[in-house]
Amino acid sequence: MDGVTLRRDEHVAEIVLDRAEALNALSTAMARRLAAVCAEVAADASVRAVVLSAAGDKAFCVGADLKERNAMTDDEILAQRPVFRAAFAGVLNLPQPVVAAVHGYALGGGCEFALSCDLVVADESAVFGLPEVSVGLVPGGGGTQLALRRLGPGRAADLVLTGRRIGVDEAVAYGLVDRRVPAGSVREEALAIASTIAGNSPTAVRAAKRALRQGAAVALDAALDIEDNAWRTVAFSADRREGIAAFAEKRKPNWPS
Repeated sequence: MDGVTLRRDEHVAEIVLDRAEALNALSTAMARRLAAVCAEVAADASVRAVVLSAAGDKAFCVGADLKERNAMTDDEILAQRPVFRAAFAGVLNLPQPVVAAVHGYALGGGCEFALSCDLVVADESAVFGLPEVSVGLVPGGGGTQLALRRLGPGRAADLVLTGRRIGVDEAVAYGLVDRRVPAGSVREEALAIASTIAGNSPTAVRAAKRALRQGAAVALDAALDIEDNAWRTVAFSADRREGIAAFAEKRKPNWPS
């Protein structure tokens, strides 16, 4: 439906970029659908982890649909902007941890979707890039700022200002990819990671994600206060009581949250 499919398995939701015939290029309709799906997942307390994957065997996402954009007026492009921002924000602001399963081309917006996730798993076919400057644009889905925070200023500038593409090995070395897997296995690996995350305390996992995100761009003293707040959120929770009881009784926790 409009290029995005939502699947569920137990406590894991899989959001699939599902426009393989266009290499999962982001159209206006697809962006609207993605924002709506993310809002649905964010509001679902039963979802404990999310996988962002893509249909087809050639691309994760090649960015904006430039064929659609080429036929648009300046006013139409301006009107499209908040729709696209909502789609990228939908992924970035999911309260659950998000694992990107990247294969093939992850260019422009595709790379930005990966950068919006908490963990990036990529297979041997993955190619990343932020080529916007080569077509007279600036990354507009968070690319400059997310690359800066994830890769550091020099490596972010290397990708953003040259517009060059990098393979999976260089992406691992840069810190853009967290786990490299054999070709054809990326979705299964991402789902396995998400399943592991979903087996942990939902209250603790969400609080830990908030602490990681909020602490990334502040001074250490302030960041430690953020961590302390996250600790206080869970220290007296039902999840903490169940987790410690399960450990003492040598059984799997039955999380109440």
